[in-house]
Amino acid sequence: MTKGSVFVLGATGQVGRAAVAALAADGWEIRAASRGGGRDERWPEDVRAVRVDREDDAALAAALGDGCDVLVDMVAYGRGHARQLRALADRIGSAVVVSSGAVYEDDKGRSFDTQDKPGGFPRYPVPIPESQRTVAPGEATYGTRKVALERELLAAGDELPVTLLRAGAIHGLHCRGPRELFFVRRALDRRPVRILAYNGQSRFHPVHVGNLAELIRLAAAKPGSRVFNAGDPDVPTVAEISAGVDAALGVTSETVLIDGPAPVGTVGLTPWGAEHPIVYDMTAAERELGYRATTSYADSLPATVEWLARQLDGRDWREIFSNLVKYEDDWFDYAAEDSWLEG
Repeated sequence: MTKGSVFVLGATGQVGRAAVAALAADGWEIRAASRGGGRDERWPEDVRAVRVDREDDAALAAALGDGCDVLVDMVAYGRGHARQLRALADRIGSAVVVSSGAVYEDDKGRSFDTQDKPGGFPRYPVPIPESQRTVAPGEATYGTRKVALERELLAAGDELPVTLLRAGAIHGLHCRGPRELFFVRRALDRRPVRILAYNGQSRFHPVHVGNLAELIRLAAAKPGSRVFNAGDPDVPTVAEISAGVDAALGVTSETVLIDGPAPVGTVGLTPWGAEHPIVYDMTAAERELGYRATTSYADSLPATVEWLARQLDGRDWREIFSNLVKYEDDWFDYAAEDSWLEG
């Protein structure tokens, strides 16, 4: 006997793969929807793959058919997607939607959107509760569009109970934009030094894809209209992440710490390189959903690094992770690093 029916949007993405596996193991009947209609090797045979483009309202409505007990949406983004789901509310029992920790701003209005401006790094409380103020909704940035999504969905009330999960820095297998590439590529390129700004103490709360899938599983079984942070039990420093990647690949490197921001260009900056710690409060999810992490960052890192190394074996990283090419000059300016070290 199944728990009910689940319709998963974005099922073949990094989070979708893990979420479908977790929900299937929990006894749900699942339709796994994606643009390609593909499958993951971990899914049971009774998971039904569905091909649908969520940007096509009519196609989504047709794929949803008579409806589902729970709709899980990995790829919702902006007010338009929220209205699309609300239009189908009469066919959806409840929803679980992945949002982002990028929605928060501090008491001076600083957020992820202002961090590249002088003095623009946000200084959040540690940890950040779900009650922390957010940026204004809009269409301008990733954070403002996620807030617009959240507010439109929460306004549905009893019409469509929605759990919103504000995810931290997602990591794990099948990531299309792995931050760990920053250190994995250096190790594979035999770079002998890791230069870290802010004394290597930057912390940006990660969430393993398995932990996010666990939160989705728990929220699916306990519908409601609410917001939860989504993070790992540990928040390592960037120096600890660097050391962990080196250990997983069996290399030894020297760490050069900078007391403050980048001395020139992006030297010393990393994808986790916040000036002030970004740590999400997980007590609400623990209390209301019974959330317990399935893994930690440190325990999951070796498998992530191994997967990344396999992807890079004999291939150009730009082809595999094309969406990270825009960061090439920021992440891999080896010439600038060497010049600074020589100086």
